[in-house]
Amino acid sequence: MSLAYKTGAGLNGLDQLRALMSSGRKPGILASLDFELVEIDLGKAVVAGKPGEHAYNPLGTVHGGYAATLLDSACGCAVHSSLTEKQAYTTLELKISYHKAMTKNTGLVRAEGSVLSLGRRAAFAEARLIDAAGRLYASATSTLLIFGRDSK
Repeated sequence: MSLAYKTGAGLNGLDQLRALMSSGRKPGILASLDFELVEIDLGKAVVAGKPGEHAYNPLGTVHGGYAATLLDSACGCAVHSSLTEKQAYTTLELKISYHKAMTKNTGLVRAEGSVLSLGRRAAFAEARLIDAAGRLYASATSTLLIFGRDSK
């Protein structure tokens, strides 16, 4: 069952994401890594989570994949919020720069994403992963493919 179906087929991207937030449902990736979509507006998205031992690597710090997932989600949701009810997207490329390591003591982090440009077939977005004090942990740029949504 697709997320669009659960959140209201026929809605544009922004309304789909607003419906998802108000429903309290979490897609699998949000549940498994324990983060949430906390803000959505046209061309902007914020996801937040508290890194913990569930995301540790063998070195005893948070795995880079945790930051990558939050950044990819923020970029993707920012683009999703800009799509029509007949469009969908997928990430083509994600470039991440890691600025600071995270541990379970880092506290809540926010990935703040925004659309840089949106064309007929491609979108470009960026995101920053920061803590409550505004310290930068990672940043990303993303290229996303836009395509027609399957009407099944």
